[in-house]
Amino acid sequence: MKHISLLMSLAIAMPAVAQTRSEEVLPEMKVIVTAIGDGYRPAADTALMLSSTPGYSVAAGGGVSGLPVVNGFADDRIKIRIDGMELTSACANHMNAPLSYIDPQQVQRIRLIAGVTPVSAGGDSIAGTIEVQSNAPVFAQSGAELLTQGSIAVSGRSVNNSVSTSVNASAASAMFSIGYSGAYTRGHSYEDGHGNKVLGSMFESINQAIVLAAKGQGQQLTLRAGVQHIPYQGFPNQYMDMTDNHGQFANLAYRGEFGWGALDARAYWQQTDHEMGFFSSERTGTMPMLTHGRNTGYALIASLPMAAGELRLGQEWHGFRLDDYWPAVPGSMMMGPRTYLNINDGKRDRTVLFGELETRHDARWTSVLGLRGESVRMDTGAVQSYGTNMMNMADSMAAAAFNARSRSRRDTNIDASAQATFTPDTASSYEFALARKVRSPNLYERYSWGRGSMAMTMTNWFGDGNGYVGDIDLKPETAYTAALTADWHGGGEEGWFLRVNPYYSKVDNYIDADVLASFHPYMKMGANGNLLRFANHDARLYGVNLAWQLPLARGSQWGSLTASGNAAYTRGKRSDGGDLYRMMPLNAVLAVEHKLGAWSSRIETKIVARKDKVDARRLEPETGGYALVNLRSSVALGKMASLSAGVSNLFNRAYADPLGGVYLSGLKANGGALQALPAEGRSIDVGLQLKF
Repeated sequence: MKHISLLMSLAIAMPAVAQTRSEEVLPEMKVIVTAIGDGYRPAADTALMLSSTPGYSVAAGGGVSGLPVVNGFADDRIKIRIDGMELTSACANHMNAPLSYIDPQQVQRIRLIAGVTPVSAGGDSIAGTIEVQSNAPVFAQSGAELLTQGSIAVSGRSVNNSVSTSVNASAASAMFSIGYSGAYTRGHSYEDGHGNKVLGSMFESINQAIVLAAKGQGQQLTLRAGVQHIPYQGFPNQYMDMTDNHGQFANLAYRGEFGWGALDARAYWQQTDHEMGFFSSERTGTMPMLTHGRNTGYALIASLPMAAGELRLGQEWHGFRLDDYWPAVPGSMMMGPRTYLNINDGKRDRTVLFGELETRHDARWTSVLGLRGESVRMDTGAVQSYGTNMMNMADSMAAAAFNARSRSRRDTNIDASAQATFTPDTASSYEFALARKVRSPNLYERYSWGRGSMAMTMTNWFGDGNGYVGDIDLKPETAYTAALTADWHGGGEEGWFLRVNPYYSKVDNYIDADVLASFHPYMKMGANGNLLRFANHDARLYGVNLAWQLPLARGSQWGSLTASGNAAYTRGKRSDGGDLYRMMPLNAVLAVEHKLGAWSSRIETKIVARKDKVDARRLEPETGGYALVNLRSSVALGKMASLSAGVSNLFNRAYADPLGGVYLSGLKANGGALQALPAEGRSIDVGLQLKF
């Protein structure tokens, strides 16, 4: 069956600079996922690797912790799997988002399944799935000598004086393999188009992993283990910064092929120790916030060949544990004398069964039908405020009310998907998709309880400067999605194509927010914020994605010249009125790429319309339209080296990120006025990789 997705195979330490267009076949997708290459920006953040996909955006966070947005759905509404592991952010600000746990230089493949996701690709999400695969184990040919290989890479960017390095090495026989990968990246605070430093946007991240594998007689066993350390990471659109983050994981996978079909099995464990506070000169004071999170899970999938297709049956379990507490600050009247228990022994367990049937009806029609059932159990222990004095009275009363309630909840969620592909000839295909997708609230949406303005502003992964409180009685959100993808093409992989993908989602019990009160961030009278409660409201999201490619010229002497691009339009509305938060305005990328031998060069223009459809409840800032010009070039220096260079934002355009939220770390420096987060100015980017 024809599928649509993104395959981005990393070749050098600057993945965004060196990539060319490539595609992979996936189950019938709704969003057109065409890699035309970011082309100009080496990504320190894995979330940025999909930035060239129409309908995909990244909501700004820290330097390695952006939050993905797909067709207007963001963050937890997207299922993210890293080597099959389902990870959950262990932070009230989602600073340690799942994609932050793997460096782009460790990624071998990343793919986006958007909109109508097959049930085998994950549940507990309504927007789609991002699947990341790290470097796969390699084996020597049967009878060959020991195979050894490796690479060293380095890259840098001028806009934040960042440096990224990586090393990969492996040794393998025909039956056994061992590999190591390490990546380090560090960046100072970046400069905007006016040459002003965006305060508190510096970061540092270290990732290391090993992979051990054995195979034989149609079976393979793979063990991955790794550690991550982020000593610091600034968040200019949050009240807090990350002052430390330690993560460890172990992941055991098995695949066996038998006469009756194939079996895939996986078991994994991951834990995080996370700390928020202040470390930069822009933010002073003491307020430690500590979080411990643990993910454990397993998955079993059996693939059974049928007469006209394949039947896939699966069973999964995922458990998440969370403790979020804020130690007392000695001598503080407000932050003491007790430890503030924000989430105490939080539990979220999912038990899953699914079945999926893929059928080829004839030479022109194929279909995928799937049904998935999930039981989601959630609970948490008793909580407490810093104290019971007048300064903590609102939180003290809220804690008492919270502790008096029954907090255990169970959701029974049913997903269903139906996809069909019609291929009338070799030059066209049409894909139709319908789905019912369900997501239960996360632990913070259900169990954050503080009612003081300080406590509420500590729960916020939206970068909007507001404060939030949860609701134990939240219902799961259920999305009914319909999508069509029309694909016309010719001339093979280097030929022309045009893809059009309209979609529509009706979401019952969409988890949005209601306004409770207002306040002034940092007590600056010129800045306004709202205190909000998570609440269910019906909503609808709709839009269209486009992608195209057109060869312009080709010759042995002058090489090939190709025009390509994409465009996306998304709207999101609440049924009772008002726009949804973080809806990317109309945007497009227009590019021309030249290839000649080992050289590849590209010029592109990214155009984004004015954002004037904003969420009034969250006081979302409007942003102006802009156009950016980006250049890049890369050359392969034989088989053992590659060099790349580029310029992003060539004309140093000053603009605000439409999904960046508000510039909280610059509030005091800007005279107490709250403004949209400034985006990066011009940057010169270079990268080098050596293989051995």
